[in-house]
Amino acid sequence: MFKSSTRDIPEAVAVPRHIAIIMDGNGRWAKKRFLPRMAGHKQGVETVREVVKACTGFGVEYLTLFAFSSENWRRPEEEVSFLMNLFLAALEREVDKLHQNGIRLRLIGRRDRFSPAIVRMIESAEARTAANTKLTLTIAADYGGRWDMLNATQSLLRERPELAQQGFGEEELAPHLAMAYAPEPDLFIRTGGEQRISNFLLWQLAYSELYFTELLWPDFGRDALLEAIHSYQNRERRFGRTSEQLRGESPSC
Repeated sequence: MFKSSTRDIPEAVAVPRHIAIIMDGNGRWAKKRFLPRMAGHKQGVETVREVVKACTGFGVEYLTLFAFSSENWRRPEEEVSFLMNLFLAALEREVDKLHQNGIRLRLIGRRDRFSPAIVRMIESAEARTAANTKLTLTIAADYGGRWDMLNATQSLLRERPELAQQGFGEEELAPHLAMAYAPEPDLFIRTGGEQRISNFLLWQLAYSELYFTELLWPDFGRDALLEAIHSYQNRERRFGRTSEQLRGESPSC
């Protein structure tokens, strides 16, 4: 099991081991070009390819992308339908390439609201790439951080109902969270200029370094990712300690 940033002190690494991204700005990118929103989503898929390739080159081990939140079902029906079809088409087209490049694909979030065709494709893609180790690419779809914590609690209590009376701690709950198979993100990125985490990985982002950029997602490529990593490398990750402790100095009065 991976270290918890609130119970342990994770190892500080020069290259983020795990990067999590909210891919925001597809619609605005299209609007600026007088194109339909759907064109922005299509271009966003191209950016996903570029960022995945860059992460494998930089030595990132885990990449988690927020593709569709629990709240995105509130969008216009036409756009939701387009996104579902785009998701299915991307799975059909990309799984072979991911597998050939040693990339493991995981999906977190609810699946009961997806069509049977999408669920079958997800399950097939996860099974096919399960043994790959170069990069774990996680797609968060119909995902919400609050749902994740509630679902984990329900799962734990189904497995160990006596804890409803006895109580439980982080060490009991953490294995039931959606991303128990991955370390907590070192670096969180949000494109599009908004500065919020929008119900994404609420538990896991407790001590992640946050990076916000005005770039819209379709314009965020390898160089922009490298800039975000450079920003991360200039941060001091204390995990509750002082700067003097990190440097091995005696604390000043």
